[in-house]
Amino acid sequence: MSAAAFRYEPAATPLLRRERAEGVLRLGLRARGGASVLGTLYQQGCLKARFPKPVDPAWLEAVLLNVSGGVAGGDDLASRITLAAGARAIIASPAAERFYRALSLGGPARLTLAIDLAPGARLEWLPQESILFDGCAFIRRSEIALAGDARFLGVETLVFGRAAMGERLARGSIRDTIRLSRDGRLQLHEATRLEGAIDALLTRPATAAGAGATALMIYAAPDARSRLAGLRVALDGAEAGASLVLPDLLLARVLAPTAEALRGVVTAGLRALRDGRMLPRVWQC
Repeated sequence: MSAAAFRYEPAATPLLRRERAEGVLRLGLRARGGASVLGTLYQQGCLKARFPKPVDPAWLEAVLLNVSGGVAGGDDLASRITLAAGARAIIASPAAERFYRALSLGGPARLTLAIDLAPGARLEWLPQESILFDGCAFIRRSEIALAGDARFLGVETLVFGRAAMGERLARGSIRDTIRLSRDGRLQLHEATRLEGAIDALLTRPATAAGAGATALMIYAAPDARSRLAGLRVALDGAEAGASLVLPDLLLARVLAPTAEALRGVVTAGLRALRDGRMLPRVWQC
């Protein structure tokens, strides 16, 4: 990479240990009598889960919170979501997650997510946008393991800087990896690495062509092939594309100038993949 490597800004008080956020969340769900119920819940530190009344009792709804107010350099956050056979869940976040500028002390934030779905389980993983502040630094890794005919719908949205404040993501260190497997066989390895002069990298046609926000939608299910045409109709007119990469794996990528424009396209795509069902209430606030 020709751009100079990103360097953390020196801390004003290098001899003092800055407070960092730590959080662990383990959430286990199971099916019971036609409904999906909470089996296990472990919360530690800044990661919490809340359970609004579901629209459909067959689906358990959960909202995951980071009560530290955002992600800063040195934070360590780990989540594990487990669905037993036949369980169904919709998991969202209450608002966009903010990734703040990192200082030299403490290094990058580290975020890990593990999702395990047993046969017949269905999970809709619908966090809202990740807003990346100028100078942010993080390493995020998501591992999704599906068994048998489990179904997974997920979305990841990245917003490059705070456009409303005239900010662009001029520098930073971003390492973001998503791996999805079914019955132990790897189906998707999505790795994003942006370091140094990120704003310049994002202007390249093969990267983001100057877009201010991007999204990836993943639909892993036995009926993925039959969903492709409807998803393409929903994305028509946007800077987007949808592909069937495997008989049971559908991917869509979206670029947009702003987070607001991107959300409109993503919402249309999710409606097509969710048979028109309403998105979680937190998405409508």
